[in-house]
Amino acid sequence: MLPSTLLIPAFTQMLQALNGWLDKASAFQQALGQDSNALLSLRLAPDMYPLAAQIRFACFQAMEPLCRLAGQPVPDRFDRIRQDGVDAGNKPGSLQDARACLAETLAALSAIAPISVDEGSDAPITLTLPNDLIFDMTRDQYIRDWALPQFHFHLITAYAILRHHGVELGKADYVPHMFAYARQVPERQD
Repeated sequence: MLPSTLLIPAFTQMLQALNGWLDKASAFQQALGQDSNALLSLRLAPDMYPLAAQIRFACFQAMEPLCRLAGQPVPDRFDRIRQDGVDAGNKPGSLQDARACLAETLAALSAIAPISVDEGSDAPITLTLPNDLIFDMTRDQYIRDWALPQFHFHLITAYAILRHHGVELGKADYVPHMFAYARQVPERQD
């Protein structure tokens, strides 16, 4: 499978699902008579980033691997999204900000030329973390072992934060794109 065929649709459909979770979460908060923006400061554990950061990191993690695979730098606006995620504990922003971040990322994903991702260099990918830990991987290893797990970590953490704080989300909310493949079992004629 080509990287663009796997990554672009997977990131797109899951960010769209995240947008749906925010709709449900906002309705949940409103039903309680609470400010929906307060959701963005919620965490699973005191030492974890809040929901606002998880959303921003998921958006960054959707764009960063596609740029890397295409041999392009991450656009400055996505570096700012990542940095805003780091700062989200102090500046969570609003649900409107979160939705704008998702919309910007979805628009950027739809504008990516698949050929740029698929025909990128076969050179090893070197990933340097802020703590100066360096990983050397092939493109396939990078996609499988870094890009997909990093994206899904932040996405699943956002889901878990909302669930943990009472938002009624289930499997159908996590994978709403699957209903495009659904069909009913025909009734049995006995």
